[in-house]
Amino acid sequence: MAAMASLARRRAGDVFRPVAVRRAAVFCRGFAAAAADENDVVVIGGGPGGYVAAIKAAQMGLKTTCIEKRGTLGGTCLNVGCIPSKALLHSSHMYHEAKHAFASHGVKFSQLEIDLPAMMAQKDKAVSGLTRGIEGLFKKNKVTYVKGFGKFVSPSEVSVDTLEEGNTVVKGKNIIIATGSDVKSLPGVTIDEKKIVSSTGALALPEVPKKLVVIGAGYIGLEMGSVWGRLGSEVTVVEFAPDIVPSMDGEVRKQFQRMLEKQKMKFMLKTKVVGVDTSGDGVKLTLEPAAGGEQSILEADVVLVSAGRVPYTAGLGLETIGVQTDKAGRIEVDKHFMTNVSGVYAIGDVIPGPMLAHKAEEDGVACVEFIAGKEGHVDYDMVPGVVYTHPEVASVGKTEEQVKTLGVSYRVGKFPFMANSRAKAIDDADGLVKILAEKETDKILGVHIMAPNAGELIHEAVLALQYGASSEDIARTCHAHPTMSEAVKEAAMATYDKPIHI
Repeated sequence: MAAMASLARRRAGDVFRPVAVRRAAVFCRGFAAAAADENDVVVIGGGPGGYVAAIKAAQMGLKTTCIEKRGTLGGTCLNVGCIPSKALLHSSHMYHEAKHAFASHGVKFSQLEIDLPAMMAQKDKAVSGLTRGIEGLFKKNKVTYVKGFGKFVSPSEVSVDTLEEGNTVVKGKNIIIATGSDVKSLPGVTIDEKKIVSSTGALALPEVPKKLVVIGAGYIGLEMGSVWGRLGSEVTVVEFAPDIVPSMDGEVRKQFQRMLEKQKMKFMLKTKVVGVDTSGDGVKLTLEPAAGGEQSILEADVVLVSAGRVPYTAGLGLETIGVQTDKAGRIEVDKHFMTNVSGVYAIGDVIPGPMLAHKAEEDGVACVEFIAGKEGHVDYDMVPGVVYTHPEVASVGKTEEQVKTLGVSYRVGKFPFMANSRAKAIDDADGLVKILAEKETDKILGVHIMAPNAGELIHEAVLALQYGASSEDIARTCHAHPTMSEAVKEAAMATYDKPIHI
């Protein structure tokens, strides 16, 4: 009887599933199946947006193929971005703590040294394990995986030059472009990944450079500068703009910069690079004030170019099928992630919005839900951002500058980690929590955290904003003691009333 009931439920469910899903359910999809048959969904790109979209599509009963040119899944983030950088950030932090903080905790030793090859091996082990894990998820969910470079030959066909030097055409009723982004180049600065490196090269330097110059004071530049600074490099950050991380709340930014300077990171703001000389053993940069003026020379062993990223659409054949892009090279999409060409969608870094892996993942899920006839949703105002230095800086929602621009009456509540018992207990109490709330309604508008684990603490705030919570809602929610998260509660108390512990 239980079996009959189960069969009846499955049949009843089929009646209400979208036609595309019911049709896809009858196909037998194998991991190594030939790509000649038409798919319900084809994803070009196997990064965070692409592989998540492919898995979600398969889970919804759609016959799915994912095309990835790298030969390993996970995209820039997993292979040469988020994951390897976090591995090196953690390893370098452990070394820095051992050198500068262990003794005060009663841990002493006679000799400390850096084994860079072992550090790199640990990073590579983490990357390879995670990339294999995604392949395992593809097999589990019956996503067909094609390794090669794909380009459109029609709105429903993608020609793939495979890594085995063959060619196959993958057909799909719906095609999702998820090709991510690439390093933004600077005029006159040629990246050779030896003396002048991108973030990719900075993850694999063969030795610790004596002098490292970072061009660009954004997330990536500050993180990689932190890695090599902890390991012994003299780091100088050159930034054209007047501020580091321009998207950050101004008050938090100032405290953050002071912390980095305390860690011996130097900053040359409102400065531009006008010349590069690599003829000698190192690199000589010719610098000039952003507004013009007297030039100066800055020498380095290695220069990291970290001036941002640009959408990667080269060679995709967008012009062949008429997909429109904006002036920045981003693919234009509607609220369903569809381009101007019917059946062709785009997600992640190739479309407007934050260039973040977790944003791409949300795009991928929502896009597939739309394709399957359901409703998808991504609110770019609710996407958290994190700088993984030490301390970390995390934020969600509006900065104080943005709130002022909107003309909204607001309250600000702040709480320093110097008054947090857990932070004091572990002797890591730099930073603060800052909450902005609408004055009349107390609705939270933005939350900004600088703390050792700010990237973990921020999600309470993300959830609060997502559900339109007030600062009082957080303040009246019990937080475990002693924890760093109590600082979030205290900042909320400071926003609508008064904190207890300061």
